[in-house]
Amino acid sequence: MTSPGKFCTIWEYRVRDEFLRQFKEVYASNGDWVKLFNKARGFIKTELIQDIRENDRFITVDYWESRDDFMNMKDQAGPEYQDLDISTEKFTISETHLGYFEGVGPE
Repeated sequence: MTSPGKFCTIWEYRVRDEFLRQFKEVYASNGDWVKLFNKARGFIKTELIQDIRENDRFITVDYWESRDDFMNMKDQAGPEYQDLDISTEKFTISETHLGYFEGVGPE
């Protein structure tokens, strides 16, 4: 998990079978979302995790130095963020934001 003070946002996705390949490409650690996030200060990495029992279920964990860095990215990316979000809606049956999290305890 994340180090103390580090921030992450976690999403769960159910992906349509016909879009599995495209979803994996866009949401992977070198995909379009990461390319967008890399333009912002404080982005660390994205992990894309696939359920081993349910092939269409994925989790993304986006790691940031702070919540402020994440929120600033959303403000600065504005239309580019929205356009990417809209263009990928067709990939999924559902998207659920599981929450914002911070690391706790000693490093």
